[in-house]
Amino acid sequence: MKKKRNIWLLYALITTVFWGVWGAFTEKSAYNGTVIYIIWSVIMLIPALIALRNIGWKPETDKKSILYGLIIGFLGAGGQLILFTGAIANGPAFLIFPIISLSPVLTILLSIIFLKEKASVRGWIGIILALIAIPFLSYQDPDNEFAKGFLWLVFALLVFAAWGLQAYFMKFANNRMKAESIFFYMTLTGLALAPFAWFMTDSSELQNIHWNLKDVGLTALVQILNAIGALTIVYAFRYGKAIIVSPLTNAVAPVITVIISLFLYNTIPHLLIITGMVIAILSMFVLASEDS
Repeated sequence: MKKKRNIWLLYALITTVFWGVWGAFTEKSAYNGTVIYIIWSVIMLIPALIALRNIGWKPETDKKSILYGLIIGFLGAGGQLILFTGAIANGPAFLIFPIISLSPVLTILLSIIFLKEKASVRGWIGIILALIAIPFLSYQDPDNEFAKGFLWLVFALLVFAAWGLQAYFMKFANNRMKAESIFFYMTLTGLALAPFAWFMTDSSELQNIHWNLKDVGLTALVQILNAIGALTIVYAFRYGKAIIVSPLTNAVAPVITVIISLFLYNTIPHLLIITGMVIAILSMFVLASEDS
């Protein structure tokens, strides 16, 4: 029985591993953020079809299920578009990512207030450690970057709110509909925003894009890791508490990214990132022992 109750941890760890590897290799793509988004939205169809097959090709189609699914999908995909086309285009990444990385704080607050989720003292220690680790892991060298006014901050806060709300609604909807249905609607919304991503791409960049099987294939191969991680995190929220799953996945995935990047680029991480890695690993062991 305990093994079945802790299945959330298996799905959460699959997500962290896949997202960690995805984060390390996505920088090697031959394309920019919006084009990567388009390829990712199409690749999402692969795990979506597998998920639909698991439920006999019958996702919930009642009004509430469709509404929850679309909310979750648009918050996630919309947040990603705002990040690439609004926040990063107008401000410094070293300030933007620490703000966005704290989205689990919003998820935790909403889950405590509206879902009445609780954790043991040990669980709260793990949550706090994870929240402390995330900003450290999001550190980026300023490298002469500068902010263009305050618009970047507005965009960063929008992404923060979108992803924090998405995680909350993912848990909320899992109490009322199948996880597979949630992912199906996430895929539809991701595809629906793909044309907007295309129009948001600079025309000069589009002219210089070289569409070939090798570059598209490698990008798709990396993005399938992101897509599968998105599916397994829906299952993690289905079986686990949002106040545990959200900080765990957000804290541990960057650790894997940093470790892989260390070998890929032969660079030693900043001391702040190393500090975040140690704290995140500690939080992982504490949260993994929490009976969610």
